[in-house]
Amino acid sequence: MDLSLRQLEAYAAVARAAGFSEAARELRVSQSALSRTVQEIERLLRVRLLERTSRGVRRTPEGEELLAVAERLLAAHRAEMSRLGRFLEGETGTVTIATLPSVAAVLLPPVIAAFRARHPGIGVRVLDGMSDTALEAVARGRADMAIAVPARAIPGVRARPFVRDTFFAALPPDHPLTARRRLAWADFGGHPFIALGVDSSVRRLTDRAMAAAGVEVATTVEAGNVSTVGGLVAAGLGVSALPALVRVLMGFARIEHRLLDGPATARGIDLLVPDGATPTPAARRFLDLVEELPAADHPLPDDVEWARDLPRP
Repeated sequence: MDLSLRQLEAYAAVARAAGFSEAARELRVSQSALSRTVQEIERLLRVRLLERTSRGVRRTPEGEELLAVAERLLAAHRAEMSRLGRFLEGETGTVTIATLPSVAAVLLPPVIAAFRARHPGIGVRVLDGMSDTALEAVARGRADMAIAVPARAIPGVRARPFVRDTFFAALPPDHPLTARRRLAWADFGGHPFIALGVDSSVRRLTDRAMAAAGVEVATTVEAGNVSTVGGLVAAGLGVSALPALVRVLMGFARIEHRLLDGPATARGIDLLVPDGATPTPAARRFLDLVEELPAADHPLPDDVEWARDLPRP
């Protein structure tokens, strides 16, 4: 009793037209071929579906039921094929982006807003967390792309620079170092330092900058996220150094910001995609928009800049 879509379409055309000639013209087949198809269906189902009359054909009760079934199946098939077509054209689907909390909060919202305005049928899913987590999500196929700080090359993942942000000194409001407009990394020497956890990409950069400046600091408190660091600094428990993009995540905290150089340290944030894998049509649409950056309608915070003139993933 396994009927093909072609057979159902042929029968439905004959049943609706109540005759073979009109149905044959509609389907652009011969009447004899159409008649053989209906006969084959009747043989498979072991019932009479159509009865010939002087005006054409009339559906039997079994024929009425098969027509209802055929129309439902054909309608569902057309709907699913239409849905597939929209997906293949990049009109529907979901883009999953694994990224850092600072990127998710500062950089992505205007980009996603522009993307949704251009492609309202495509959903966006943001996975925010540590860089290593974001990279793993791309490598394992759980995300279409990542915007993160790769500490090392990841097999199967290809990177291109996306943005870079420079570090600033975060100080309690009444701290002695607030008297200076600019600070060097060496100025942290002798002051309690609040650091992010060792699994943070920011921690790796601050440790490297401290070593380059030849300064040792006493880490009094270690925190797992940036907002916690902001609260600890505001409470006067120590000083810290953080990249510019995270400043917005510390807006609740009453802290002082100072330019930090000697040497100046920047954090490079990359766009990462699976190497050798064809992106989904929806992901391709998002990458097309990213390719248009930088743009006047996507401004960046102070001390953050788009990476320019770089090859597309």
